Amino acid sequence: MGKNPAFNLGMLALYALLGFFALLTLIPFVYLLCAALKTQEAFFSSHFLPTGDGFAGIAWSGLTLGNFAKLFTDPNIRFGRSLLNSVFFASITATLSTVFAAMGGYALAKFEFRLNKLITTLVVLCLVVPPSLLIAPAFKLIYHLGMLDSYTGLVLPALAPAYGVFLFRQAMLRSVPMELIDAARMDGCGEIGIFFNIVAPLIRPMIGTFMMISFLQAWNNFISPQIILQSPEKFPLAVSIAQLKDIYSTDYGVIMAGTLVAIAPVLCLFLLLQKEFISGLTSGAVKG
Repeated sequence: MGKNPAFNLGMLALYALLGFFALLTLIPFVYLLCAALKTQEAFFSSHFLPTGDGFAGIAWSGLTLGNFAKLFTDPNIRFGRSLLNSVFFASITATLSTVFAAMGGYALAKFEFRLNKLITTLVVLCLVVPPSLLIAPAFKLIYHLGMLDSYTGLVLPALAPAYGVFLFRQAMLRSVPMELIDAARMDGCGEIGIFFNIVAPLIRPMIGTFMMISFLQAWNNFISPQIILQSPEKFPLAVSIAQLKDIYSTDYGVIMAGTLVAIAPVLCLFLLLQKEFISGLTSGAVKG
């Protein structure tokens, strides 16, 4: 039997539409790359590469790698230190929040105690509270605990996010059979051993997905570091890039280069782990 022409045309139109939107999505990244390579004089001469009399109609004299060199050599910018700060902060936050959220979800999903339903309801209610409303109370609490201008005060409020606890609770209800847990308890395994040796491997896709989401959120965190941290040498990338803008002048090429360096690691991380990311989002969606 021959293929249906209408079906082929429909698929061709679908792929053409998807290709168009894919190109549309890539335009800001192409602009960012071109802007990061342009000199200050050539920045406003064209939207993408500077036009001129050179090869392929490009003014090659308007392109430079000096913007990237300035990021890491200018002592007033401290970009390398900020990069290390972001790696440290995002890694610690992603790891600890994943562990604590998974433990909280495990307790709500597999333990029967009197306040289980009440705590679950409170977790769900926390999901509807805008994070901006918690900035002032969180700052006051961290101030009284003496944790201002420290990474402890920055990491502590992100240790057990409500949405993470709820996601892990739902994943464990669907993916972790109670029979396995009961069998492990009968064999004398403790709750910590059950969690790490039995429960964690069963929800590994969700753990990877949540860790990636937590890492991206911490990496792009812009508001909290400005409130909690006060020493410039402790600022992460998001804050340092925003402070590249001077009072009297702005080096847009350096700002674009810093933005490109900031998004490159997380973009590569997502491209490498996108299959695991999708697998984690869909894990437990179908029971069986």
